[in-house]
Amino acid sequence: MENRITQLFNIKYPIIQAGMIWNSGWKLASAASNSGILGLIGAGSMYPEVLREHIQKCKKATDKPFGVNVPMLYPNITEIMDIIVEEGVKIVFTSAGNPKTWTKWLQERGITVVHVVSSVKFALKSQEAGVDAIVAEGFEAGGHNGRDETTTLTLIPMVKEQLQIPLIAAGGIASGKAMLACMVLGADAVQVGSRFVASEESSAHQKFKEVVVTAKEGDTQLTLKELAPVRLIKNKFYNELQELYKSSPSVDDLVKLLGRARAKKGMFEGDLEDGELEIGQISGLIHDIKPVATIVEDMVAEFEKAKANVVNL
Repeated sequence: MENRITQLFNIKYPIIQAGMIWNSGWKLASAASNSGILGLIGAGSMYPEVLREHIQKCKKATDKPFGVNVPMLYPNITEIMDIIVEEGVKIVFTSAGNPKTWTKWLQERGITVVHVVSSVKFALKSQEAGVDAIVAEGFEAGGHNGRDETTTLTLIPMVKEQLQIPLIAAGGIASGKAMLACMVLGADAVQVGSRFVASEESSAHQKFKEVVVTAKEGDTQLTLKELAPVRLIKNKFYNELQELYKSSPSVDDLVKLLGRARAKKGMFEGDLEDGELEIGQISGLIHDIKPVATIVEDMVAEFEKAKANVVNL
């Protein structure tokens, strides 16, 4: 399965474990890397020194490549980047910001840079900024998302048509069959989030994991476009949000209802009523909580079987 992405990251399989807030700590990232894919630590939910601790523990738990996902809206972004360099991390995925801001600075320090986008426009801007690869994420994805609601199977070929650098598909991918579909459409690899939330090594609360594996079609919705679009499982907080929308709320009204630490409350602390429960549409096809190694093994086996079946059509 060697290609541009496996060579870029020095990994066995072209799969990236997404660096999700409150889910992607060192245990998940190291387990992913030890399984032959690229593990990512999600810096978005970590104070700088907490991130340093996770990086150090990850280095002790794996001798394979791993990276850090950094939302560039993070208030301590300079300190975060300094820690990444000091700790010798060689791969950084950036998101939620202008890729020009940090790409050159990181690359000058020997770091491979990947930027996450949700449109052709920003894919091209990222390429112009000099990133080494991009993640194109469709509207099916969990967590923060694009406003245009472009689906993964539409976005990937549109981006591929104009992109020269390696392309990673994300959004709605939790199986080997979905991985094959994305690669047929032009992706060099896939980034997987929701499936790894429901893993034994995820730092998500057990109650949240259990909600994910019982979710069905229609149980998630993209909302809060006025702030930062986010896909949520429908719960008490979601229903309160929809009730507020009936009154044509201002941004301030939405911010007030959202409050602070909603995501932590839901995903990390297990408050299924008042917490923010971020997950992708593909949760309707996730039915069990497994070790990361088993998830990767199953995905690769299904990919190879599906690939053989396509050849025989």
